[in-house]
Amino acid sequence: MKQENLKNIYENQNTAIVKYENGSYTLNSKYKIGTVSISNKTAILNLQSSSSQKIFIDFEKLNGAYRDDTVVVQVLFNPKGKTKAKVIQILNRNANAILCIVKDKNLFTIKENILIDCDVVNNKDGDVVIFEEGKIISKFGNIMDAKVDESISLFLYNEYYRLLDQPKISYTPLQKENRKDLTDLEFSTIDPASAKDHDDAIYFDDTTNEIYVAIADVSAYVKEGSDLDQDALKRSFSIYFPHKVLPMLPFELSTDLCSLVPNKVRPAYVFKMKLDPNSMKVISSELFEALIESKHKHSYEYIDEVLEENDENNIHNKLFKVTQKLKKNRLKNGFDFRNDEIRLILDDDEKLINFKLETSSASHSLVEECMLLANQEAAKKLKAIGIFRVHDEPSDSKIKKLIDEVNYLGIQAKLKDDVHSTIIRIQKQAREADLEQEVDELIIQSQQQASYSSIKKPHFGLGFTDYSHFTSPIRRYSDLVLHRILKTGKVPNDIENICEDISVREREIASLVWDYEDRKYARYLSNHIGRKYMATLVDTDNMIAKLDQEVKGARIQIENYSGEKLFSKVSVQIIHSDIISKKITGKII
Repeated sequence: MKQENLKNIYENQNTAIVKYENGSYTLNSKYKIGTVSISNKTAILNLQSSSSQKIFIDFEKLNGAYRDDTVVVQVLFNPKGKTKAKVIQILNRNANAILCIVKDKNLFTIKENILIDCDVVNNKDGDVVIFEEGKIISKFGNIMDAKVDESISLFLYNEYYRLLDQPKISYTPLQKENRKDLTDLEFSTIDPASAKDHDDAIYFDDTTNEIYVAIADVSAYVKEGSDLDQDALKRSFSIYFPHKVLPMLPFELSTDLCSLVPNKVRPAYVFKMKLDPNSMKVISSELFEALIESKHKHSYEYIDEVLEENDENNIHNKLFKVTQKLKKNRLKNGFDFRNDEIRLILDDDEKLINFKLETSSASHSLVEECMLLANQEAAKKLKAIGIFRVHDEPSDSKIKKLIDEVNYLGIQAKLKDDVHSTIIRIQKQAREADLEQEVDELIIQSQQQASYSSIKKPHFGLGFTDYSHFTSPIRRYSDLVLHRILKTGKVPNDIENICEDISVREREIASLVWDYEDRKYARYLSNHIGRKYMATLVDTDNMIAKLDQEVKGARIQIENYSGEKLFSKVSVQIIHSDIISKKITGKII
């Protein structure tokens, strides 16, 4: 510790902390000086000396300090052997902005509920504010306003800049030369009815058994290293909230110039894949820059209606039959899981009013198999180094836990010769026991997380030896990088860092959306205290149940869990719901 800093402490009447002897200032051995770090529910003092000693600080003993503050602590006696301390003085506030809320005329961090030392005289209870360098500098709104939820989630996950910073709309004009003219082909987009950004369009030539997958040619506009490219890398992904999209690219590109909107000539990066009519294996594939004009903007619902009619002369029915054969081949090494998604429905005030259960249908399967085929072919064109979507098989411990869990449900599962065979057998037994959805959920929980890698490795879940992300460059930066590599044959020098960074960003954005949705659930149920709902126990270790009705998917912490079986149907009464922490508690009745 510098003498100047010790002198300041001494001169501020803290003579018990710092002693002055023989012209030198020294720190009392009962005290330590360092910076605070916080992870999960633990605060640790990082000493300014080279000591490797860990000193823990209970949240209630931070005394107004927070992450990265420089503090003086008093070391406390702890009979359990873990060195603990309490903050005596804050020497220097961190310069980072902190999201806080005013409660009972005090200031608390929203993330950990830590008391911050600050005067809140000009703010009222419930105000969500930014605290920086010892004072409140701005206000987002009040926690009672549902529109504040978006700002909270974005700020907590370092994405709030998306509401403030608009990327520069400076892009390269499209060069139409040397592009194949495919504008006469009957390309169609198939997306949710509300979609505005169209990454992909499909055309099937049934006379030659060739599938064309046309992908928005974002790299034709966004040049590597440009300001627009750097902003896209920073964002890495579009964020999809229930009520809006915060795009990776400016709207001018994502919904117009790059989007494969109907009846507009657009640049596309196109895979033309010829299939063997018997094996459905790809005989040959050709990749080229083209111009296309999508003739139809179809919704999933419309294509489902077409497929139900089963008109053998309809091109979509013909393509569907092909994609089902592709799927059958894929499932020899990969898996098929029930993929129901809950979409929250918000009103104009951004309050939760309902939900929609979105189930994967025949139209989804048709599009998915075409995209998977193009993603595989793209990866096959790469060498050992590039950008790949990889997925490792579950660890031995995860598989053993899975077997224990399904056996507890009454399914007599056993370890087979390999992991794939084991999971396929478990799924078969689950279908026979009418537990398909529940067991699929357990299988998914046992899986490793997919990620991006600069080194070619298999994708276990899909059963592919070669796989990458090629088909969504409007909403994923990884696909934009892949397009550039395929066009130039050059791999970026920092490809390993790019893969690592976007893998981290992917997980953070998923957590951001969950944070937002959980707060919507908590807000809704805070107005329904005492109400009873049917729910399913989904985690007996942590005593968590999910609601089955009205606000399906809300996670409830059960206070009186007493050994009920996993996936048991229970009636739950809501006891408490906190909008800030998102914690909802209930009891089984």
